[in-house]
Amino acid sequence: MSILSIKTYPARVLKEKAEAVKSIDGRLQQLIENMIETMYDASGVGLAAPQVGVSKRLIVIDTAYREQGKSGLVVIINPEIVYQEGQAGGIEGCLSLPRFTVAVDRSARVYVRGIDVDGNPVEIESTGLFSRALQHEIDHLNGVLLIDRLNPVQKQNLSGSFLKLNQ
Repeated sequence: MSILSIKTYPARVLKEKAEAVKSIDGRLQQLIENMIETMYDASGVGLAAPQVGVSKRLIVIDTAYREQGKSGLVVIINPEIVYQEGQAGGIEGCLSLPRFTVAVDRSARVYVRGIDVDGNPVEIESTGLFSRALQHEIDHLNGVLLIDRLNPVQKQNLSGSFLKLNQ
């Protein structure tokens, strides 16, 4: 396994809509293993393939380690949010926007479908940090960054290079 380089803003791949994964092969399995190792090495709770320069619809998430001190690793290929409800505010950061955190409103509950590493259907209903992480990582697959979620007041108060993306 290898630790991959995490792409940071303004890398072009972060703003592109990722392509669907068409087959699960050895190359994809290696990418998954490398993404997992990279996420843990960077102390992240989630990582999307575009963040390591691969425009594929693939995410890895483990919020349980941060919440409970044990692994709760989830890998989802071609994830999609099929239902969401409510609203919940929270502070988010992003491995592609180092040292940047901001309050962001997300859906309180999401229902996500995709496939696992063996090609089996996966259906997840979630709340809390796991729900927020799913939404954040799926945003990456759609070319949406955390700064794209800022409200007008937050954007006005934000200074520095991060704002260039929205201009």
